[in-house]
Amino acid sequence: MAPTSWQPGWGVSGVDVSAYQAAYANGQWSDTTDWGGQWNQGVRFAYVKATEGNYYTNQAFSQQYSNAQSVGMIRGAYHFAIPNWSSGANQAQYFVQNGGGWSADGITMPPVLDIEYNPYAGQTINGVYMGDTCYSMAGSAMVNWIADFSNTMLSLTGRRPMIYTTADWWSSCTGNYGGFGNNPLWVAAYNQSGPPMPAGWPAFSVWQYSSSGPFVGDSNVWNGDYPSLQRFATYGDTNPSAAIGSVAPGANIGSQTTGVVGGLVNSGAYQNFQGGAIIWSPASGARVSPNGPIRSAWQATGFEGGLLGYPTTGVTGGLVNGGSYQNFQGGAIISSPASGTRVSPNGPIRSAWQTTGFEGGPLGYPTSGVTSGLVNGGSFQNFQGGAIISSPASGTQVSLNGPIRTAWQATGFEGGPLGYPTTGVVTLSDGGQYQNFQNGAIIWNKATGAQVSLSGPIRTAWQASGFQTGPLGYPTTGVVTLSDGGQYQNFQNGAIIWNKATGAQVSLNGPIRTAWQASGFQTGPLGYPTSGVTSGLVNGGSFQNFQGGAIISSPASGTQVSLNGPIRTAWQATGFEGGPLGYPTTGVVTLSDGGQYQNFQNGAIIWNKATGAQVSLNGPIRTAWQASGFQTGPLGYPTTGVVTLSDGGQYQNFQNGAIIWNKATGAQVSLN
Repeated sequence: MAPTSWQPGWGVSGVDVSAYQAAYANGQWSDTTDWGGQWNQGVRFAYVKATEGNYYTNQAFSQQYSNAQSVGMIRGAYHFAIPNWSSGANQAQYFVQNGGGWSADGITMPPVLDIEYNPYAGQTINGVYMGDTCYSMAGSAMVNWIADFSNTMLSLTGRRPMIYTTADWWSSCTGNYGGFGNNPLWVAAYNQSGPPMPAGWPAFSVWQYSSSGPFVGDSNVWNGDYPSLQRFATYGDTNPSAAIGSVAPGANIGSQTTGVVGGLVNSGAYQNFQGGAIIWSPASGARVSPNGPIRSAWQATGFEGGLLGYPTTGVTGGLVNGGSYQNFQGGAIISSPASGTRVSPNGPIRSAWQTTGFEGGPLGYPTSGVTSGLVNGGSFQNFQGGAIISSPASGTQVSLNGPIRTAWQATGFEGGPLGYPTTGVVTLSDGGQYQNFQNGAIIWNKATGAQVSLSGPIRTAWQASGFQTGPLGYPTTGVVTLSDGGQYQNFQNGAIIWNKATGAQVSLNGPIRTAWQASGFQTGPLGYPTSGVTSGLVNGGSFQNFQGGAIISSPASGTQVSLNGPIRTAWQATGFEGGPLGYPTTGVVTLSDGGQYQNFQNGAIIWNKATGAQVSLNGPIRTAWQASGFQTGPLGYPTTGVVTLSDGGQYQNFQNGAIIWNKATGAQVSLN
């Protein structure tokens, strides 16, 4: 058919598309319509084929549907009926499950039943004869099938489907039945004079006037102005008595006890019955509210005048563990024997619950309503499996029952030092878990339990070490505050210690930490660490600095304390472990006269008040001094180190003389 540029000079332009307006390549379907270009040509609504029978879904539907809406179009979905394939109810359910829903959001057209000429007439497909133009169904059977589809759609979505057909097919295949006037009509007729009308409709809502332009796919026009199109997308049936009357026969709530009462908010109406009520509004349609816990809970919120507004579905049962629910404009009411009946209002908490799988997910059913008024504008709702907590600053997060939630509770929930959660629980590759909060995190694994890691210098130092994958592993305690204002937190493989003067330092399990512990940790002479452990020294050594000195370790010398003072200063002057003394092999030893010494791999450093700290290197002079009784002998303390003479001889002065050595004479004592 040759392209046409003609279009009616009235109404609102629209299109309908299907997989014919998509492309398949490399195993994927992609939308090929230039929706922005269509918008610029004046197109304001679009219908997209979603399903056919109960066996086909348009793989490009989601793209086409969302792309049309993304440029501002009102969009809807249509179902191509194959009525001799399965029941109307079955195909309606399939349609709704695969894109055929409706919501009163002003951008969603009512769902469409496309019932027309059989495209497979006379064919046998997979051994099934597809029938004639009318699917080999009698007119009465066709009418019943359409009614079954329409009633099911009304029950599932709150909207009667718009029926797409032609006057000729309708006359031939339904016997020109006139009983579907409550369904909007979309009529197809490719001419420029207007469509002939099927029986039962005084007017059409949409006219499909061309399959060859001026727009993509099939070209259509809405029979009204744009505001009326918006109302059509937003509101359901407009006759409350008819709407309530159409629902009542299948409502199973007994006989009516009042007439239809109007004047409710937003032009709503209701009718009471022995077993409940039917409530209607233009936006929500007619819905059954049977007596029971859900209706009682809705009444407690103020019925349609409360936060939930009007119901948008009936009560649906058959949920896990005997549960049931009813959706409303402002949320839902959910009931189960174990959890009671609870309100789930629309908002971030309900959205978060939805992402977990509603009652079928880890949270299960709600056990309370939403409670507001928490610190900093927060709110929460409890569930069987935990809670959802929301605040403007932290967003909306799930707090599952378990050790992390228990630990958070012990800190005072959102009113404690951690504040609100900022993530859900995250499971790590080793099976551990954590959850972040505004002011830190809680970390758990099987070996250590759940521990609090508060934001601050200790957490920052742990992060710098690689968190739980670093050398410290998982925390085994929370942060502990000491009497002097310092703090520490223990980990599987050590600790992090902080005070104001030294900052946060890592103390790894090992000989250095053991030696520090033996000295009394931060209350001993070393005080707080001022660095982490540094490795890579000569002969495999390592050290850690402290306020009061250092601890030095090597395989040959063991682990020794080097306290700040004249002995450490003298050792530093020799080059520490890289100098002639090597590593210390003892700590500082205090003598009975108040003097001190510390042994090293290659000698010692000896100090007293009168002589200061002097180096005594291993060799003949030290051996001779030892033979004389060290500092308790006649020589007393050394007053110099070993001095080498120009001829290669050596001497060392003492308080009461000297020891002199050369190769020929050996070491000899020379007393004053």
